[in-house]
Formats: sequence, structure tokens, C-alpha cells
Amino acid sequence: MFINPVMADTLSPFTSDGCSAFPDGTFEQSELWLVCCQKHDYDYWKGGTFDERLASDKALLACVANVGQPQIALLMLAGVRVGGTPYLPTKFRWGYGWSYPRDYGALTDDERKQVELLSTSPIVPLSE
Repeated sequence: MFINPVMADTLSPFTSDGCSAFPDGTFEQSELWLVCCQKHDYDYWKGGTFDERLASDKALLACVANVGQPQIALLMLAGVRVGGTPYLPTKFRWGYGWSYPRDYGALTDDERKQVELLSTSPIVPLSE
């Protein structure tokens, strides 16, 4: 049986691990940019197109820069652009809420309904 890797059929409930393998803030403010990462995780959880990922990554950059950390923001952008690819079976890949493998692609109406039903977090996505 062939499974289309672009569209997985089941979405897991939303989870966020904060800034994944990166600090959530500074020594003085340990959660300074945590909300930026949580919003970014929401976008990555649901996945979507290449352009949506790029917009989410740029929104993360802007969010972290807006809390006064433009250099950290650039470092984070580099990390998510390299490490967030949907082609690796990581827990923080683009579209991590869906079964692996899953490629870039627009969400179907059914998938959007799953996103709505399983969005248990009040976090507002960065890219919307």
C-alpha cells in the first residue's frame, strides 16, 4: 500500500517543547523569548507549505529581535532553517504533528479541521 508522504492522515494534539535544543531566554530572564518559540512550534506542529514555513521562521526572527535580542534571533533563524526540515524524523520538524514522513503541502479542509480540533493551546500562531 502506497502512502502519500505529502499528506499524512492523523494529527497528534499540539505540544510545544519551547525552544527545543536552544535556551528559552537569557541567564537573567530565563523565558525571555519562550513565547516566540511556542508560537513557532504551533506553526511547525501543523505544517503546510514551504512559504508558510519561511514566513513562520521570519516571524520567529522578528519576535526574538523585538524582545531585544537581534543577534540571538539570527542564530535561531539559522538553526530552524537547517534543523526544521520536514525530511528528518525529528520531534521538531516542519509538520511534526503529523505522521512521518510528510512533505511540504497546503493543508486540506479536513486537515484544517483537525488543526482546529486539536489546537489545545491559546497560543496565536506567528504567521497569521
